[in-house]
Amino acid sequence: MSERIPQEILDEILSRTDIVELISSYIPLKRAGRNFKALCPFHQEKTPSFMVSPQRQIYHCFGCGIGGNAFNFLMQYERLEFMEAVEFLAKKTGVKLPEKQKIDPKVVSLTTQLYKINELASIYYQQCLNSQEGNSAYNYLLRRQLKKETIKLFKLGYALDKWDSLINYLRSKGVSLSILDKAGLILPKEGGGYYDRFRNRIIFPIFDIKSRAIGFGARILEGGENKEKALPKYTNSPETAIYTKGKHLYGLNFAKDNIREADFAVMVEGYLDFIIPYQEGLGNIVASLGTALTEEQIRLLKRYTNNVVMVYDSDKAGQLATLRTLDLFIEEAMNVKVVSLPEGFDPDSYVRKFGIDKFKEKISEAENLFDYKLRILKSRYNTREIEAKAQIVEEMLPTINRFKNAILKSSYLKRLSEELNVSEEALLLELKKIKAYPPYFGTEEPSKKLTLNINATEKLLIKLMLEEKELINQIRENLEPADFQDERVAKIVSVMFELINQGKSIEPPSLINYLEDNEAMEIICELAFIEAPSEDKEKIVLDCIQRIKKERLRLKRQQLHEEIKHAQYLGDESRVKQLLEEFHHLTKKGR
Repeated sequence: MSERIPQEILDEILSRTDIVELISSYIPLKRAGRNFKALCPFHQEKTPSFMVSPQRQIYHCFGCGIGGNAFNFLMQYERLEFMEAVEFLAKKTGVKLPEKQKIDPKVVSLTTQLYKINELASIYYQQCLNSQEGNSAYNYLLRRQLKKETIKLFKLGYALDKWDSLINYLRSKGVSLSILDKAGLILPKEGGGYYDRFRNRIIFPIFDIKSRAIGFGARILEGGENKEKALPKYTNSPETAIYTKGKHLYGLNFAKDNIREADFAVMVEGYLDFIIPYQEGLGNIVASLGTALTEEQIRLLKRYTNNVVMVYDSDKAGQLATLRTLDLFIEEAMNVKVVSLPEGFDPDSYVRKFGIDKFKEKISEAENLFDYKLRILKSRYNTREIEAKAQIVEEMLPTINRFKNAILKSSYLKRLSEELNVSEEALLLELKKIKAYPPYFGTEEPSKKLTLNINATEKLLIKLMLEEKELINQIRENLEPADFQDERVAKIVSVMFELINQGKSIEPPSLINYLEDNEAMEIICELAFIEAPSEDKEKIVLDCIQRIKKERLRLKRQQLHEEIKHAQYLGDESRVKQLLEEFHHLTKKGR
């Protein structure tokens, strides 16, 4: 991982980084002796097993096994590449990185090209909005009560009412039609050639969590619906190598810090439903890009909060189907509430008519999902009819079944029984018919314990090598990496020996940067948190060396025994004789 940056610079960045301060800016940490602990942000658990060591400057989860240094945490939590994590911490700590070498455009990755092309397209659309040809679009945004600074902040733009204006602009920048097609910015003509995907539309760049343009949403100008009735009001970029609509939330790059601070997120659906409330002071808001909620979106939001308030139009078509997707929040043990706006209003129009304070008041009055869903169902079905009650039960029980907490599940069953005047026993019988839902992501039970299947002697020796540097020479003189049976341990030992030869540090934060195997890295982190034996460590090392040697001899003799049997079966007398001599030699050696 560290080939592009000298190790001494990586060490300097890590030495200036306080891992406790870094991780506590993302999740709450509590003191636990010399260390800090928290609920693991990478898997679901009720008892904290995620540990952070200020002394070692590493972290490790004893539930799921994940661990590493400050770079690894940023990579795992913020989904950064290694170099992105290095650059982030270098900037934060004031460490200057080497000048980047010029990269041959021919070898630039597709994703890098797409990010750059989207950036160029976004700049062009902004220029068009601010041009004379974009006056009608700009005035439309002003009529919708967007402020000039808001238009600039969200980099809103305009696609000209022409077939090839973007193509011509980007071609002048040396961008090929092939890569424009991969970016989803153009469409092929039936007779050959291409034309712009977006024409005569307001452009909303869609950003990822790192504020990179990954795609575009486009709204037709008012009046355009009559001009071209076949065109939908909104159209979006297709999915590309960098854009999958179900994996992103519009505006999260702007709102994530506010969401963390407020510890809840307001979720709406459309671009303007996000922009107008945000502009007026509701900072902890995101939009779902008009799609049904996905596991990836919930997982993304859960990085910042466990509490969500959904805001829906009261007359939304397919409302019940959408409500079913909210059960995913329950599966993730997130608290979800729902706001239903008055008929004919969406968040955009509601805020413009009644103001942001009234909108915030609505949010504060949000109903929990159970109450909201039951109210909607009761308004749709005649609860005096037995069949209608059965229909409501059929819709409500899957939601109740997703609650993992037995007290909540029991309480909601009782509530449903009272609301519908149906016996709890009957509801329980129906509930048992519902197949248990598998967890969507994460599990209460740890999925792995990496070091449990490692030979205890090998594990202890690695621990002592980390703790007692003066004993390493003794170990090197008596053992080779190949003497260790576990391949991960052998790799760790090999790297440690090599670093010692070069006079480099084998402290866990530095050592981790040389271990490209995640399991080897996580083994180091786990062992770093385990207490070392307090008795005579030199004697323990000698004992470990002897045990490892004996075990290697035993396995070698076992292997030779099998080879002798095979050679005898084949009638290869010379091979049998050679193997027997080797076997007897090992037997004498082991006495």
